[in-house]
Amino acid sequence: MEWGRHRLELGRRTCIMGIVNVTPDSFSDGGRFLDPRNAVAQGLRLSAEGADIIDIGGESTRPFSEPVSTEQEIRRVVPVIAELAQKIRIPISIDTSKAAVARRALDAGAAMINDIAALRSDEGLAGLAAEFGVPVILMHMRGEPRTMQVAPRYDDLVGEIYSFLEGAAEDAERQGIARERLIVDPGIGFGKTSEHNLQLIRRLGDFAGLNLPLLVGPSRKSFIRRLVKPADVQDISPDLPVVETGTQAAVAAAVFNGAHIVRVHDVANTMATVKVVDAILNSGSIPENH
Repeated sequence: MEWGRHRLELGRRTCIMGIVNVTPDSFSDGGRFLDPRNAVAQGLRLSAEGADIIDIGGESTRPFSEPVSTEQEIRRVVPVIAELAQKIRIPISIDTSKAAVARRALDAGAAMINDIAALRSDEGLAGLAAEFGVPVILMHMRGEPRTMQVAPRYDDLVGEIYSFLEGAAEDAERQGIARERLIVDPGIGFGKTSEHNLQLIRRLGDFAGLNLPLLVGPSRKSFIRRLVKPADVQDISPDLPVVETGTQAAVAAAVFNGAHIVRVHDVANTMATVKVVDAILNSGSIPENH
């Protein structure tokens, strides 16, 4: 995938998207990077650790979260993007569903749009992406963050999500976004039960028929915390080392099953995971003395 001065090689090597949430209430790092100086420092750290993309978000999308105003979101993300864009060469992604936020972010130096609503929330977002010629990540979500985890149900989990992403990609193309600028995300944790998330990771190969790069974001999510917590504990902190270990297991499974990009909080650990998994997947095709 090539655009402007950026290039992502998708295939032999798994790409890593590092998360920087400039919010007070994100489920894992809420409040840690609300200060723009801390957010910039984190973006620089993730870039130095090997991230291929830095994803900047100014509105929490954790389950049951409330939306924030366009103005608030802009105030949170634009100063961070403007400074980071001058200091790193890798693409910066703006995590938003609002065209006004995306425009300000792109003007400040962002080079991708990551939309959890797959261009359904703001009719101006597709035209903006087409105007700037930037890649767009189209994610599947059942409902919205406030409601998505209220008894999510599917008759055909993979089939319904496949159809949604197929339709979202077709809609994006009709609105002027080149197909080679599209990335799809099945939306781990967005309107899915723990069992749904596990099935999706196991069956990522079923999405190969879309012929689009696949992004997967399992990092520190509640289904991992439920699996690794002690039996007598209700929930555990997303920041515990055991949760990161669980995340790396999910990352490894996602890459084995076809993910091209993984979206994570901990880039350094993920670098180690994907290097090993990519080497296994590519074994036999690389000279022995490589």
